Amino acid sequence: MPRTVDHAERRAQIAEALVRVAGREGLHAVTMRSVAAEAGVSLRLVQYYFETKAQLVVAAVRHLEQQSRQRWRERLAALPDPVPPRAFVEAFFAEALPTDPQSRLFHLVGTSYAVLAMTDPELAREPFVAGVDDLERRLADALERAERAGQLRDGVDVATEVAHLLALNHGLGTSVLVGQRTVEEARAVVRAHLDRVFVA
Repeated sequence: MPRTVDHAERRAQIAEALVRVAGREGLHAVTMRSVAAEAGVSLRLVQYYFETKAQLVVAAVRHLEQQSRQRWRERLAALPDPVPPRAFVEAFFAEALPTDPQSRLFHLVGTSYAVLAMTDPELAREPFVAGVDDLERRLADALERAERAGQLRDGVDVATEVAHLLALNHGLGTSVLVGQRTVEEARAVVRAHLDRVFVA
């Protein structure tokens, strides 16, 4: 009896193939044909699941995002409940900075996606920013909890600080990817910044 096709599994297989190609050659160099070859499937099958390269790229980025969020949840699960606000933010940076092969790939592909979306109308139409908006809300919730508990320093505005944290993550992540800073140097910058945000 033929095996029933698991469509979610097949889509994930194709998305992971794109990530591997992008990790080696850059997202700009990815083609439907190169992804099919990497996945060991036909071009026709890739096109069955993803009509355009843009759809495939978005699916791969979302796949990486889901994996990253799962690793973040696992980090949080190892902390006291409820998770202290600063520990929550530190867990975000521990996962989001490119410190290991998985987070490095996520940062590389995500940054490449953002750059391509600036000039590719089809990519720009995809609602990828919704994931970033959700992340902002979660960080804002942690900072608001810290504010209510008297754990934020005077003058810290939650909305502005959330923007600072995301910008810090993107900037430091890129500096690590290009070799400007080591992972430890990036972590030191994060610690110094959080020392200025949270009461000791």
